[in-house]
Amino acid sequence: MLTPAEKDIFTQMLQSKKLKRKQHWVATGDICRHSAFVISGCLRGYTVDANGFEHVLSFAPTDWWMADMYSLITHQPGSLNIEALEETEMLLLPKTAQEELYKLVPKFEHVFRILAEKSLIAYQQRLIDNLSLPAAERYSRFCSRYPTLIYHLPQKQIASYIGVTPEFFSKMRKGM
Repeated sequence: MLTPAEKDIFTQMLQSKKLKRKQHWVATGDICRHSAFVISGCLRGYTVDANGFEHVLSFAPTDWWMADMYSLITHQPGSLNIEALEETEMLLLPKTAQEELYKLVPKFEHVFRILAEKSLIAYQQRLIDNLSLPAAERYSRFCSRYPTLIYHLPQKQIASYIGVTPEFFSKMRKGM
């Protein structure tokens, strides 16, 4: 557990930010300089292909972290758009502050390593699912992973996440 002084160091590094529904926090081509912890609301991370189709890569509901990890780590322009699906309040941790936090409170290096490992596992499992499972099973796994989101996300967002068209998704759900 953290001491009161360690908690104080951490909280002083955080910046509060609010987004309105459909407001972007990060856009393709931006350099992501923060990680975001969602206090309330929901973010989605997505890309847009050459044909203009959106592909949802991830969601960050309340109590989840999100960033364009490629951009955050490499300091290069990213390819991820991060948008609020509803009014969202988040805490931002600048990458520079995170590095300083590791030095001042080494416990945080362990905490963020565990978060990164869990994220890597989730992405790997999602890739395997998308390559090997039928759409109905991908939807079932989505429901297991995001039980709080299935009732208030637009169906087209869920369809994009599981890799099907909204029309196919609607037909699939009717048949379930």
